[in-house]
Amino acid sequence: MDAQGRGRADNIDPADQWVLNPNTGEYELRLTPSAPQSGVPRPRRGSPANAGPGAGTRARRAPERESPPTPSPDVPGPRRRRGAPAEPPPGRRKGRTKPKKSKAKKILLWTGGSMAFVLVAVSAAGYLYLKHLEGNVSTTDVGSAGKKGFSKDEAFNILIIGTDKRTGAGNEGYGDAGSVGHADTNILLHVSKDRTNATALSIPRDLIVDVPDCPTKQPDGTTKVVPGTQNVRFNTSLGQDGRDPGCTMRTVKAVTGIPVDHFMMADFNAVKTLTSAVGGVDVCVAHAVNDKESHLKLPAGKSTVEGEQALAFVRTRHSFGNQGDLDRIKVQQQFLGSLMRKMASGDTLSNPAKLFSLAEAATKALTVDTGIGKVSTLKDVALELKKVPTKNITFTTVPVLDNPAEKVKATVVVSQSQAPAVFDAIKGDVSFTAVKQKEKKEKAEVAARLKGTRSAAADIRVDIYNGGAPAGSAQETLNWLQNTEGVLKSSQLGNADATLSKTTLEYAPDQADQARKLADLMGLSASALKPGKSEKNSQGLPAIVLTLGKDFKGAGVSLTTPTKAPEVDKSTADKTVCAS
Repeated sequence: MDAQGRGRADNIDPADQWVLNPNTGEYELRLTPSAPQSGVPRPRRGSPANAGPGAGTRARRAPERESPPTPSPDVPGPRRRRGAPAEPPPGRRKGRTKPKKSKAKKILLWTGGSMAFVLVAVSAAGYLYLKHLEGNVSTTDVGSAGKKGFSKDEAFNILIIGTDKRTGAGNEGYGDAGSVGHADTNILLHVSKDRTNATALSIPRDLIVDVPDCPTKQPDGTTKVVPGTQNVRFNTSLGQDGRDPGCTMRTVKAVTGIPVDHFMMADFNAVKTLTSAVGGVDVCVAHAVNDKESHLKLPAGKSTVEGEQALAFVRTRHSFGNQGDLDRIKVQQQFLGSLMRKMASGDTLSNPAKLFSLAEAATKALTVDTGIGKVSTLKDVALELKKVPTKNITFTTVPVLDNPAEKVKATVVVSQSQAPAVFDAIKGDVSFTAVKQKEKKEKAEVAARLKGTRSAAADIRVDIYNGGAPAGSAQETLNWLQNTEGVLKSSQLGNADATLSKTTLEYAPDQADQARKLADLMGLSASALKPGKSEKNSQGLPAIVLTLGKDFKGAGVSLTTPTKAPEVDKSTADKTVCAS
C-alpha cells in the first residue's frame, strides 16, 4: 500500500470496517472497505494464480480467511451513513448485528501491555521499598513475655513505651542526664476482638510496683535473668540493671493481670519526626503557656505543634494542673488522640509525600518485639487499629492513690478499691464507651443454660483437666471442691489435649442440673457451659468435664466476665480537650 493508501487506512474508524454482506445478511470485517470489490473471490495469498517463478518451492503458509463475495458494481449493496442504524435484511434478527467497538476498548487494547509492565515495575518498587522500611525497624526478642506472631482475629494488647533516653540533637533539656532509657511514658493499648473499640490505659511512671525476675536475651545469644526488685518505681522496669522491654511487659502483667502480646518503644526523637511527617498536630491550652524549663510557648486556644515544640508540649510538667506526672499524662493522652486524628485524616492519607514521610519516620523511630518485627505485620496491626472509630478509643489511667508511706508525696500506688474493676473490664474485652457491639449480650439460648434446677454438690460427678491454667491448678481445684464445697465425686486427670483461653464445662443433657450447680460454685458465665457429651469416670459412671483455661484465677475465684466497664476519668480520641 502506498503512502496515500496508508494514510486513508489510518483514518478509518474501526466501526466502518464492519459492512453488510448481502449474500449472507451478516456484517463482516473488511479491512479495506474503500477499495473496489470484485464479485469474484480473490485467490489466496501464495496460490498459483499469483505465483511467480519458483513459487512452488516456497514454504506453505497457513490458509488465510478468504474475503467474502461482494456485489457487482452494477448492483450496489445497501449503504448507510456513518453512525446511522443499519437496516437488517428481511428475516434477519437485529440481535445478529456485530456490536461497535468503543474507543475506550480500542485504547485498552493498545495500552494493556504497557500497563502490565507499569504494574510489574510498581510492584517491584513497592517490594523493594517495604524491604527498605523493614531495615529501619529495630527489634528485641522478649522471649515468652509476648506472643510469637500477630492474629487479625483476636483481641490484642500492645504496650507502648516512651523512654527518657537522651539521643539526638536538641534533647539535652529532657529526661534524666545519662539515663539508660527508663519507661517514662507507658500506655497499654487494648483493641477489642470485634474492632468496635479500644482502650488506652496509661501507667504512671512513678507507680510503686514489684518488678519480677526477668529473663533477657544477651548479644551473644545467651539468656540472663535480671533479679526482680520490690517496692520500686514502675519506670525502673526498663533499662535498670540491663532490663529490656520484656521486663516492662512482665511487670504490667504482674500489676494488672492483663497479658501483654507485643510492645512498641520509641524515644524523644519519635515525637519530633512523627509530628513533622504529618505536618504538625493540633493542640489546645486553656491559658497561655510560657515554660522556661521546656521552652514551650503557646497562646491560649488552639495551636499546631511539630518537631521540638511538640516534644516540649508532651514533656512539660510545669504548665498544667498540679505540675505532676498525672496531669502530664492527661496532656499526653490528648496529644495522642490528636495525632491519631491527623494520621487518619484525608489530608494525610491522600498525600503520597506525607505517607512516605510518615512510613520513614515511624519505622526509624520504633523498636518492637520480633513477633511484629516485619513491616507487613506492622501494616496489619495498623489496619486493624484503623477499623476502630476514634470516638470509641478511650484514654484512661490506672486508678491510683498517693503513696501512704511517704510524707512528701512523690509516688503513687494502685487503688485496690477501683483498679481491679478496670483491669477485669480490659481482660474481659469490655468497652469503656457506649458502642454498638456485634454481640451486646450473650444470646438467649446461651443465657438460658444457667436457668433451671440445681443438683446438690454431693451429686456432682466431675473430671478436672488443666487446659492452660498455671501448673497445679487442677489439683488445687480438686482439693477446694472436695474439702470446701462438698463435691466429693471429683477427680483430676492432668493436662487436657488442647490449650484453651477460657475455662469450659462440658456436660450431657441429663447432667445440666449438675453443670449449673458447678457453674455457681466456680463463678462461670453461661458461655463457659458447653452442652454436648460427658465422659465416663474411673468407675464407668458419666461425669461432666471441667477444663481450666488461661483465664483461671485460682480455686474459688469467680470467672464471670464483667458486662459493663466501671466509671472512670476518661477521654476519647475523637474530641479536642484544652489542657489546663
